[in-house]
Amino acid sequence: MRVTQESVNNGRIDGIGLLRRYLQVLAFCLTIAALQYFARPDQSYEVPLIYSLCIGSACWALIDIGRFLFDPDPETGWPRGLGKVVLVVLGIVGGNVIGTFAADTWFGWSSWQQSLAQQRLSWLLSLLAGVVIVFYFNARGRSQRLQRQMRQAEQQTAEARLKLLQTQLEPHMLFNTLANLRVLIASDPARAQHMLDHLIDYLRATLGASRASTHALQTEFERIKDYLELMAVRMGPRLAYTLELPPELVNHPVPTLLLQPLVENSIRHGLEPKVEGGSVRVSARREGDWLLLEVSDAGVGMQSALDTVRAPAGGFGVAQVRERLATAYGTRSAIESIVPPTGGTSTIIRLPYEIPHPP
Repeated sequence: MRVTQESVNNGRIDGIGLLRRYLQVLAFCLTIAALQYFARPDQSYEVPLIYSLCIGSACWALIDIGRFLFDPDPETGWPRGLGKVVLVVLGIVGGNVIGTFAADTWFGWSSWQQSLAQQRLSWLLSLLAGVVIVFYFNARGRSQRLQRQMRQAEQQTAEARLKLLQTQLEPHMLFNTLANLRVLIASDPARAQHMLDHLIDYLRATLGASRASTHALQTEFERIKDYLELMAVRMGPRLAYTLELPPELVNHPVPTLLLQPLVENSIRHGLEPKVEGGSVRVSARREGDWLLLEVSDAGVGMQSALDTVRAPAGGFGVAQVRERLATAYGTRSAIESIVPPTGGTSTIIRLPYEIPHPP
């Protein structure tokens, strides 16, 4: 009997939603028929069963389908203003009349020939049952609407937190790059000019992009490549990098700027303290129901630098990545740093795998 937003979709009736509620109404009808039979076991169970099904079906049809005549509110599914009261009253009264007539036709007699007391009792039971059923669907619909609003509020809160963290990460990278550029201007103007050209291209691609909280993994790798090209200008042959992204993962959604803080840490705390420099490897792979993103370097290793980075008092990049993961995925994500047998440091992010969709 209760109509919710799921039944109204661009003016079309949701047949699945109507059928689901009708089945619930039939369950109520069977319960009412059983109670009537237990109250009067001397009569056949068929009598209360047929009357209950006919009356319940008629009330359901008049209320759940008839509400389209009242221009229902798409948020609640009920008619606006007094239309809601009119719909319920007409649905219950009209459903009782139509359902009683249908059941009388089934048995070949007339309930209107019963005594006045029996008619009053029958109407009272029908009205009480109708009110209870309407109240049930109304309360259930209100609960679903509140849950939907809570989910929307939680989603908006998560998106706001991700955007806030992103606004912290982008200036952090920019300030580091400008500091490096300042050093090169004095020591190597030609390389500084080359780095400035790369910075302009990077800012055009990054700051001109959408402020969405997520993007495709391919876009994330493209930003990482732009950043590494900037760092390669400053470090020269001391920096080498490798990007490994399988074709089946290019469209997988991830939070924006998720890997860049880890790449910055690898360069700043892993490669820069090493005289001969080293390499950075960024890769993505799937393991069952998980997506694994890894940033590894051949730098000085965890014992000399990364322990400080991972400490609560420091480590802007790792701390921000951990917080962004918790905001976006909750307990369904993890990040850990390990020391590979070959040396250096490897940081692995574990995310739930989602089936990629074409952009």
